[in-house]
Amino acid sequence: MKKETTHYLSYLERSIKNYCNEPAVSDFDSSYTLTYGELAEKIARLHVLFEQSGIQKGDKIAICGRNSANWAVSFLAISTYEAIAVSILPEFTTESIHALVNHSEAKLLFVGNIVNETIKVENMPNLIGVILMNDFELVHVDNAQLEAAYKKWDADFNAKYPQGFSVDLISYPIDNMNKPAIINYTSGTTSDPKGVILPYRSISSNVQFGQDRIPNQPGWSMVSMLPLAHMFGMTFEFLYQLAGGCHVYFLNKTPSPQVLMKAFAEVHPYMILTVPLVIEKVFKKTVFPVIHKPIIRILWYTPFIKYVIRKKVYTKLMDAFGGRLLHLIIGGAPLNRQVERCLKQIKFPYTVGYGMTECGPILGYEDWRVFKAKSCGKAVHRIELRIDSANPTKEVGEILVRGENVMEGYYKNPEATKAIFTKEGWMRTGDLGIVDAEGNIFIRGRNKSMILGPSGQNIYPEEIEDKLNTLPYVMESVVVERKNMLVALVFPDNEAFKNENTHFKNMEEQMEHNLVRLNRMLPPFCRLTQIELVDKEFEKTPKRSIKRFMYS
Repeated sequence: MKKETTHYLSYLERSIKNYCNEPAVSDFDSSYTLTYGELAEKIARLHVLFEQSGIQKGDKIAICGRNSANWAVSFLAISTYEAIAVSILPEFTTESIHALVNHSEAKLLFVGNIVNETIKVENMPNLIGVILMNDFELVHVDNAQLEAAYKKWDADFNAKYPQGFSVDLISYPIDNMNKPAIINYTSGTTSDPKGVILPYRSISSNVQFGQDRIPNQPGWSMVSMLPLAHMFGMTFEFLYQLAGGCHVYFLNKTPSPQVLMKAFAEVHPYMILTVPLVIEKVFKKTVFPVIHKPIIRILWYTPFIKYVIRKKVYTKLMDAFGGRLLHLIIGGAPLNRQVERCLKQIKFPYTVGYGMTECGPILGYEDWRVFKAKSCGKAVHRIELRIDSANPTKEVGEILVRGENVMEGYYKNPEATKAIFTKEGWMRTGDLGIVDAEGNIFIRGRNKSMILGPSGQNIYPEEIEDKLNTLPYVMESVVVERKNMLVALVFPDNEAFKNENTHFKNMEEQMEHNLVRLNRMLPPFCRLTQIELVDKEFEKTPKRSIKRFMYS
């Protein structure tokens, strides 16, 4: 029987009242920590500013900055106020940030230091103000009411709580399950942006799933390394963690292997959520150098001895993850088969999940003890999942879903919304797969061309190709992923190059110049490492679309 969904703000309120003096959120490599009680007080302070500034329920407030404790405060203040949070990746280009703030019709913008240095407020005319997240300073104001509210913020807060703030006074709204909680932009496109509208029920259903299937508790710690501006990081490294009273440490640096190893060693997380690339890097550094030695390769399969060898590898890997790991959950892309085989052989507590932003995000999961290798779990509670084929266990078809997790649609994009839903209300995932007799989901391919970036960012090759195709002598291009790096295959206009005056000696030099120009237009995680020339046009479909599945 399906358990009724508890609102994620009910979980938050419970944690605040029950674990008032326990640590809730911290900035890693910093002394900045907020207890659950202090978190609640900062939320209440922002509510006062919103109220006095004339911000209404349903107004949009954007957040753009690196992961931090105050990012968490900003989001929770927006959500508990019943405004609509607009999450934007800080790695997007300045032009994209401007465009998405404008498209969302956000009234306020919370920013990190780096974003604040690059944005131009005159290009976002709907904003009444910009607030710096590191100390909640009002760094830009274009509204007299906001300016007045900011100046008397302390006085208004003290007037609202004359006896002092107490967590007993909080009561967060929970009668809004079908109202929009967040608009999450899946890419930095400026032409046809897709802002995923997720209602409170979607986030609540995801948090409820976590509490039902992977319960957590006070005293357990978590390292938040995935972008909070993406739903995987927001829901399962942040909201679900606070629902159980855990302590979340936010990394505000690029999660390099060195940074991660330091964080794991100091925080001792009970759970790690990550993408395959991170795990594969850890294996290359800590595991493969050991198990690829000739003698170890032999002993790895030798009766009795193999258990001793595998136990040592298990311990080495567990120590690398901080020593207290109960769950390693991987998502976003297929896991390297060699890595997965090794994890299975050493009985490491790993599992591979399945999800997408449009579902807030989780769709597939299975406990590591019964997880089936090469799968991505089973359909989670509150979600129906089916394969659009005549024989779903053997014949590959598109994965279709419907249920509480599923989004309302794309903000101000009715064409895209209509295209993704069937007449019966099923949402097309764009993924191809089968489901076995036990319900395990196996992805066999993707209709979508999206590439998962090194820290969980969505990279859409078409957007890069659109920019590349405007550069000199590029006839057409295909962006592919090779060894976790982005490479562009380019069919050049050789005839034009020969006939025009250019100071470049050859086409290779021209493309090197194009590469530099292109990368200046792209956020760091979308930048190319190489342009490779091809000698003939790309294969096309009858509709003249490039058959990108033929290129790698």
